Amino acid sequence: MIIHENHALQGLTTFGTPATARRVVELRGGSPDAPSRLDSEVDELLASGLLGEPYLVLGGGSNMLFTKDFDGTVIYLAEDAVSVGSGQGCHYLTAGARLEMDRAVGLCVDRGYGGGVENLSAIPGTVGGAVVQNAGAYGVETGDFVDRVWAVDLRERRRVEFGRDDCRFAYRSSLFKDDPARYLILRVRFRFGADFAPNLKYKALADELQRRGIGHPTQQQMRQVVAELRWAKLPRPEEHGSAGSFFKNPVVDDDLYARLVKAHPDMPAYPGNKLSAGWLIDRAGWKGRTLGRAGVWPRQALVLYNTGGATGEEVLALAHAIQQDVRQQFGVDLQPETIII
Repeated sequence: MIIHENHALQGLTTFGTPATARRVVELRGGSPDAPSRLDSEVDELLASGLLGEPYLVLGGGSNMLFTKDFDGTVIYLAEDAVSVGSGQGCHYLTAGARLEMDRAVGLCVDRGYGGGVENLSAIPGTVGGAVVQNAGAYGVETGDFVDRVWAVDLRERRRVEFGRDDCRFAYRSSLFKDDPARYLILRVRFRFGADFAPNLKYKALADELQRRGIGHPTQQQMRQVVAELRWAKLPRPEEHGSAGSFFKNPVVDDDLYARLVKAHPDMPAYPGNKLSAGWLIDRAGWKGRTLGRAGVWPRQALVLYNTGGATGEEVLALAHAIQQDVRQQFGVDLQPETIII
């Protein structure tokens, strides 16, 4: 366990807004097959007394916005080891929580693991963060593949283990996001089918394959097209700070859904009364606009980004302005997908 005092957080989040933590505790870890080193560091953390003060868990920082300094301890897990195996007609990949999610997806695609995991290509962030957020794209969610999660209950000071159903996965949510200061995810085991079959439920993906004349896509082709679609409309983290989609797609009641669909025939609308947050933000006039040093990405209104030197307060002020305009024009309350500290 390594302790950094008065540590800058700007380089630990993809938004890149300035903030400092009183301390950052880094757990280096071992590997899925030899967990003793990480276990000993967890024991050290639990015995240290640091959890008696404010603390939070930080993964890849791709879905977190700091608006001020954090007067407490940030727990940062560095383990990114991975192992694979097969049994009973399924394939398994076990990964340290710090492994980049896109790397995990790439390892699965290279091995031909089925179930549609290639649709999660190019999602920024870590395995642990993807599980917390139940990150998803193109008709697939991380929780679809989770088999088991090993974590530490920081409140009760004990190790815990969860099966998939225990994780309470929902749209961009999970048990771990519902109580973000409680659990430190250590490792995740994913389970995949033995045979590849493309998941084409998402219309934009199916349309793009048709446009390219790909009638029977391979898994590698699916991964490539998904990545190209994503980067065609989203800022690359190394060029512009963002957290990807800042808001959730809202779900509204029957009456409001019916009124909006009637008033706006061109509005994307989905089963379960779900609306497109990006469409609402665009129609509210925010796509491509800036407020201070924070802006709305010109090619995807769902993305707020750091135009250069933005503070967390500036990004939050932009988010509040968008929420206010969407509420006034459509009667819809947008909720952040990004965790705001």
